[in-house]
Amino acid sequence: MPERAPHIEGHCDDRFRAVRAAFEENFGERGELGAAVTVILDGESVVDLWGGWADEARTRPWERETLVNVWSTTKGPTALCAHLLADRGLLDLDAPVATYWPEFAAAGKETLPVRHLLSHRAGLSGLREPHSLGELYDWELTCARLAATEPWWEPGTRSGYHAMTYGFLVGEVIRRITGQLPGEFLHQEVTGPLGIDFTIGLPEKEAGRVAELVHPPAASGSEQAAVFAQLQPAALAALVNPVVGAADANTPAWRAAQIPAANGHGTARAVAALYGIFAGRGEFAGRRLLSPEAAERVREGQGSCRDLVLAAGFEHETEVGLGLWLSGENGSYGPNPRAFGHDGFGGSCGLADPEAGISLGYVMNRMGPNIADDPRKMALVDALYEAIRAPL
Repeated sequence: MPERAPHIEGHCDDRFRAVRAAFEENFGERGELGAAVTVILDGESVVDLWGGWADEARTRPWERETLVNVWSTTKGPTALCAHLLADRGLLDLDAPVATYWPEFAAAGKETLPVRHLLSHRAGLSGLREPHSLGELYDWELTCARLAATEPWWEPGTRSGYHAMTYGFLVGEVIRRITGQLPGEFLHQEVTGPLGIDFTIGLPEKEAGRVAELVHPPAASGSEQAAVFAQLQPAALAALVNPVVGAADANTPAWRAAQIPAANGHGTARAVAALYGIFAGRGEFAGRRLLSPEAAERVREGQGSCRDLVLAAGFEHETEVGLGLWLSGENGSYGPNPRAFGHDGFGGSCGLADPEAGISLGYVMNRMGPNIADDPRKMALVDALYEAIRAPL
């Protein structure tokens, strides 16, 4: 039986009432537990809604300032850090990674360029040796193993989703240049000055604001076996070495770590603001963070293909830019094929459409089974563009 929709709080301009309707339907028809959505148009917030529960037991209402782990939606802010450095002339995206990280030259990777890290084309979707969750929390160890490992495929020939390794690969380049971990650099250069409520990892003092993640229903053993049978070694390394789920992400150890591919914590408002920097062609809240050329470079397509890691779940080709995914023909980020963004495991999303001047942030705590294009997110995206296309 569909769940009764909770009281929705916040504001929504009348023009975007379709977004509010879709948000309410997510609770009543699509199993939402707690969630928030924000839309920014030409620098102004036109939708900022939240509702539901911050915990599975339904003892804590979702508040305006509730934080939640957004999984791979974190990759957008991490990419932003790299593009800030490139825009300042401190990082050459066509230079070998080993220019900044000499140890990376091992195992035939001496000429692999930085752009392959950003576009999931480095062939380093996962480690070849077993890597535990505890070891994933060890920045130095994880980066050392990635530097030493051999690519799973010829770098640059196709994309294969670097689910966890992306953050360490891009993040270590950032650290080698700045001396700061990505979360520290992001706070110093972006979220601190702009007052954006987003962190990579979660400061212990904010633990009282964070929502509890609820894992999607487990597939049966036979269903899991069927999926795993379709996965190539590079995909298995990306998705199950180590296995990470909601229960892990609810622990102090996960929250304390730097996982720049997957443990960003923030509000929908914060996600919309960070992706709003891209939507504003490098400018947000009256401040220019990126040159227009650098902001455009983020969505520079690197070639479409069936993703080597996600092929079992995606029947269509996808294209990654320099850190974010293009909407393309399948419309993951709306009907503009040049719109772009990133989804987080289980449903969350950040979207940027410079042509329309919009960004969207959607966060939730009841995870769906999808890595991308969760039905709740797609309902919000479809409603957003319905509102934009409607006559004023």
